[in-house]
Amino acid sequence: MSDKLVYFFGAGKADGSADMKALLGGKGAGLAEMTNLGIPVPPGFTISTEVCTRFYRDGGYPPNLRAEVEQAIARVEQIIGSRLGDGASPLLVSVRSGARASMPGMMDTILNLGLSERTVQALAESTRNPRFAWDSYRRFVQMYGSVVMGAPRGRMEEMLHERKRAAGVKLDTELGEKDLRALVTDLKAFVAERAEKPFPEDAAEQLWGAVGAVFRSWMNPRAITYRQLYGIPDHWGTAVNVQAMVFGNAGDDCATGVAFTRDPQTGENRLFGEFLVNAQGEDVVAGIRTPQPLAEMERLLPEAYRQLMGIRARLEQRYCDMQDIEFTVHRGRLWMLQTRTGKRSARAMVRIAVEMARDGLIDQDTAVLRVEPDKVQELFFPEVEPCPASEAIATGLAASAGAGVGRAVFTADDARAWVDRGEKVVLVREETSPDDLHGMKAAEGILTARGGLTSHAAVVARGMGKCCVVGAGSIEVDSLRGEFRVGDKTVRRGDWISVCGKHGRLFLGKRTVQTPELPGEFHTLMEWADQRARMAVRTNADTPEDARVARRFGAQGIGLCRTEHMFFNPERILAVREMLLAEDEPERRAALAKILPMQRGDFVEIFRIMDGLPVTIRLLDPPLHEFLPKTDKDIDELLRVTGAEPARLRRRNEDLHEANPMLGHRGCRIGLTYPEIYQVQVRAIIEAACELQSQRVKVIPEIMIPLVAHEEELKRMRELCISEAERVFAERGVTVPYTVGTMIELPRACLVADRIAMHADFFSFGTNDLTQTAFGLSRDDAGRFLPFYVEKGVFSRDPFVAIDVDGLGQLMRIAVEKGRAHRADLKVGICGEHGGEPSSVGFCHGLGLDYVSCSPFRVPVARLAAAHAALLEKRGAETGSV
Repeated sequence: MSDKLVYFFGAGKADGSADMKALLGGKGAGLAEMTNLGIPVPPGFTISTEVCTRFYRDGGYPPNLRAEVEQAIARVEQIIGSRLGDGASPLLVSVRSGARASMPGMMDTILNLGLSERTVQALAESTRNPRFAWDSYRRFVQMYGSVVMGAPRGRMEEMLHERKRAAGVKLDTELGEKDLRALVTDLKAFVAERAEKPFPEDAAEQLWGAVGAVFRSWMNPRAITYRQLYGIPDHWGTAVNVQAMVFGNAGDDCATGVAFTRDPQTGENRLFGEFLVNAQGEDVVAGIRTPQPLAEMERLLPEAYRQLMGIRARLEQRYCDMQDIEFTVHRGRLWMLQTRTGKRSARAMVRIAVEMARDGLIDQDTAVLRVEPDKVQELFFPEVEPCPASEAIATGLAASAGAGVGRAVFTADDARAWVDRGEKVVLVREETSPDDLHGMKAAEGILTARGGLTSHAAVVARGMGKCCVVGAGSIEVDSLRGEFRVGDKTVRRGDWISVCGKHGRLFLGKRTVQTPELPGEFHTLMEWADQRARMAVRTNADTPEDARVARRFGAQGIGLCRTEHMFFNPERILAVREMLLAEDEPERRAALAKILPMQRGDFVEIFRIMDGLPVTIRLLDPPLHEFLPKTDKDIDELLRVTGAEPARLRRRNEDLHEANPMLGHRGCRIGLTYPEIYQVQVRAIIEAACELQSQRVKVIPEIMIPLVAHEEELKRMRELCISEAERVFAERGVTVPYTVGTMIELPRACLVADRIAMHADFFSFGTNDLTQTAFGLSRDDAGRFLPFYVEKGVFSRDPFVAIDVDGLGQLMRIAVEKGRAHRADLKVGICGEHGGEPSSVGFCHGLGLDYVSCSPFRVPVARLAAAHAALLEKRGAETGSV
């Protein structure tokens, strides 16, 4: 840990640089690097992330922090020629948080710190603009009062609106000095009442109050929620950036803006953003006024715009990535306040990576690593169709693509509650704030009346991959009444609405959705990824349609075809129930005679679709509670089909009831007790393979025995498979190569994997059940308390989402090592849901698995994650870190 706690930047000199993001946070490192590049940056300093870590570890600030801060303030004062708290020439500063990863849940920026009843007069005199001085003070009181002293932000906004109504004006900029003076007095009195202490007049007290608020915000609920959502560790901490103020609200030759060096929605290579004349920092992102596109800046402030375009080019050349920048124009002069790697949609992420590689800014390896695997899935997000502009009741700015179809709700708490009870919702707000994070996460889409493409709602929605439309100015939102109005139409809480994030349109009612075409750059990127990955990526597909989708997404085979899932329809499930409820073998075989052609037909179609690729078929593994009749109607339907005696059928159904069916008579246990079931399934597989081989379709069947715990179980089931396959070959006069393996999903199987490997051509980890049995958790029931475990830090992640490396991972490692010790050519893969989760894919790569298998729509995610794992291993080897 460094002895130095405070790092200076500005006036052409900086203590830090871009590669110090872990210590200085994203903002601090960006400000230091821009200073080093000679870009105009107001002077200031960064309190490092290590101070935050020590603040929570030690319960307070390091002893030498105050002295270092005072030295840094003195340097800023010397450069600016003003002093903090001075009654004649006051220095004003901004205070911003800045973690190494951008976090919308952190503390809001505080501007104009240093203003007081004394210094506001000095600012008014020195600028000869009393209205500007009091507007700046009003903003400071609102920000500081809310962020540091805890006064309700909403009530202070209402006080501002009430003052505007009383003055007969619509915009903040139309309030005069007299109204602003009165408003400041009212706001300070309100804050003092709520905080039960006076609003601070001393600038040093203000500063330390703001610094403490930044550190406290690192552990506020919305920041914790965001970190959990994106896997950001608590120990990273946040930095604090204190910077001399430049003013975008001092007149019509002043402005503030937010921009991206490329379009964050599409990836187009153009400067993208918004600005406001005579406005201050947060005005643009908060949606208080509707901002103007940057093209207007070229007309209104041409010299500042020319400088901005030059800086854009320099920043992209330096960082070789799209930058998110903030700037202020003060008296016609451009100042840069931030540069950081910009958040972007999946479409933009892919396009920017591929185009920068083609242009030589980055290499192909870097381009592949630039695209986050989980983000790729957004490319398949549905779109509202039809989406004619003529039918839209309102139009806003298309902030984040996708389709948001659900019931309108007006608070984040409602969004969470409604989703918890099974509803789909669209969160409708005047504008969002970090307090809405949990509702935004729960909603299908987000709609706001105010705000631009760089507003809170837009940035957070893009990061989450949520459909979002902002700045729909024609809607009037009344959150208290739970409704919004558009002209003569009123939409109330619970009404269905459809939001199109591609075109920024709002429709009444429940619209259909469709999946868009993939961009061309996607296929280029995935080709690069597949060239670099070592592991193959297969899919879990139970139907021909699943198989078609998976092939379209680049699956290299089927790693799990769950034969019991082929019967989840009313007609087919009757045959399975008839089989399970049979009293003896002849009755079972009669039911199996109905099942055989169904399964053979499915296998023929699946094999044909997967021509030339391996298909792993798991023999029947039905937890009985999922298949047995549950209602009188189910029983009556079965009686109609079978003609069985009612009392006998009901008794048999009761006899099969299990107290814990997930650990009951399922998997290979069914095959052992009723071998005719597995015989018929093997026959269906081999007959289908023989039929297609005669048609010159290359079939690679892999027969998988489920829920093996003992080597004798697999030995007997393997013998059954081979015997039945040989019978079919003899009947057909055709042979087809095939393999027999097992699903490893019980802890005992991992521990005796060397013995099980004696009878297996392959292992496939069923990590869903292996997690349940390793933890002693029911996945269905654990959902009631697992979120609490994750929230409180008992588990760092939900073990059903990401592989528990310390526990489950060690069982997997034992199985791989023991299995391959006995059989070096043992093929090993994973087919649990973890097969599509990027960190789990990385772990499987490290174990030396041959493939991962996941749901069809996760195949691109897994392909990219497999490439990331190989590239990171390669880079680690090159640097000696692995």
